[in-house]
Amino acid sequence: MDDNPNNQVKIIDINMPFWSMVKFMVKVAIASIPAFIILSVIGTIVFGLLGGILGGPARY
Repeated sequence: MDDNPNNQVKIIDINMPFWSMVKFMVKVAIASIPAFIILSVIGTIVFGLLGGILGGPARY
Protein backbone atom coordinates (compact mmCIF):
# COMPACT_ATOMS: atom_id res chain seq x y z
CA MET A 1 0.00 0.00 0.00
CA ASP A 2 1.33 3.40 -0.98
CA ASP A 3 1.39 5.95 1.87
CA ASN A 4 1.74 8.92 -0.46
CA PRO A 5 -0.73 11.64 0.72
CA ASN A 6 -0.96 13.05 -2.83
CA ASN A 7 -3.06 10.14 -4.13
CA GLN A 8 -6.41 11.50 -5.28
CA VAL A 9 -9.58 9.84 -6.54
CA LYS A 10 -11.98 11.57 -8.91
CA ILE A 11 -15.46 10.12 -9.47
CA ILE A 12 -16.60 10.78 -13.01
CA ASP A 13 -19.91 8.92 -13.25
CA ILE A 14 -22.38 6.96 -11.13
CA ASN A 15 -24.11 4.21 -13.09
CA MET A 16 -27.44 3.81 -11.25
CA PRO A 17 -30.91 3.22 -12.70
CA PHE A 18 -33.33 6.15 -12.39
CA TRP A 19 -35.94 4.41 -10.22
CA SER A 20 -33.28 3.07 -7.88
CA MET A 21 -32.06 6.62 -7.44
CA VAL A 22 -35.65 7.80 -6.78
CA LYS A 23 -36.13 5.11 -4.11
CA PHE A 24 -32.82 6.05 -2.51
CA MET A 25 -33.75 9.75 -2.38
CA VAL A 26 -37.15 8.95 -0.85
CA LYS A 27 -35.43 6.88 1.84
CA VAL A 28 -33.04 9.75 2.55
CA ALA A 29 -35.95 12.20 2.84
CA ILE A 30 -37.83 9.90 5.22
CA ALA A 31 -34.72 9.31 7.32
CA SER A 32 -34.13 13.06 7.65
CA ILE A 33 -37.48 13.64 9.42
CA PRO A 34 -36.52 12.00 12.76
CA ALA A 35 -33.10 13.64 12.59
CA PHE A 36 -34.74 17.06 12.19
CA ILE A 37 -37.09 16.38 15.12
CA ILE A 38 -34.20 15.31 17.37
CA LEU A 39 -32.13 18.37 16.44
CA SER A 40 -35.13 20.63 17.03
CA VAL A 41 -35.67 19.20 20.53
CA ILE A 42 -31.97 19.57 21.38
CA GLY A 43 -31.94 23.15 20.06
CA THR A 44 -35.07 24.04 22.04
CA ILE A 45 -33.54 22.68 25.25
CA VAL A 46 -30.21 24.47 24.69
CA PHE A 47 -31.80 27.82 23.85
CA GLY A 48 -34.27 27.45 26.72
CA LEU A 49 -31.45 26.84 29.17
CA LEU A 50 -29.37 29.71 27.79
CA GLY A 51 -32.38 32.01 27.91
CA GLY A 52 -33.07 31.06 31.50
CA ILE A 53 -29.45 31.46 32.56
CA LEU A 54 -28.88 34.76 30.76
CA GLY A 55 -32.17 36.34 31.83
CA GLY A 56 -34.38 35.80 28.78
CA PRO A 57 -35.74 38.59 26.60
CA ALA A 58 -35.51 42.21 27.75
CA ARG A 59 -38.72 43.72 29.13
CA TYR A 60 -39.16 47.49 28.84
